Amino acid sequence: MSPDGSIAKGAGGRRRPRTRPLLAGMALAVLLGAALVLVLSSSGSAEAVTSNEPQIKRQLVERLHEHALYPHWVVCVHNGREFEGAAVVRCNVNYGDPHIEAICGVLRGGALVTNHDEAAIPCGPDRRGWHPSVKTYG
Repeated sequence: MSPDGSIAKGAGGRRRPRTRPLLAGMALAVLLGAALVLVLSSSGSAEAVTSNEPQIKRQLVERLHEHALYPHWVVCVHNGREFEGAAVVRCNVNYGDPHIEAICGVLRGGALVTNHDEAAIPCGPDRRGWHPSVKTYG
């Protein structure tokens, strides 16, 4: 449409609406919207590193079951270490005595990341958890 509201006439006197600027504007809006969604989805999920002991334990057990591993028990505690600002949770996984394996992890964007996924997560021996009492007589 022309500024006065009439429809422009093309070559040969045929009526032709002016839609190119409108279509170009719509295409640009769609592209900008898609770019915004991509930026927001990639920055929010990849950056947030948190620690939630029950959620880490649940996701670890689910992951083990996905790999056909069915431990007798899994016990998780905070081990006093940090990774990217979040407390590391250490889970002792009992596959049958005496095979107990330590797996440490955090949540990144809500998904479990363990020391097997990322070697930078500290999971060395620690003294957290149960301690036997020792009595001496003498």
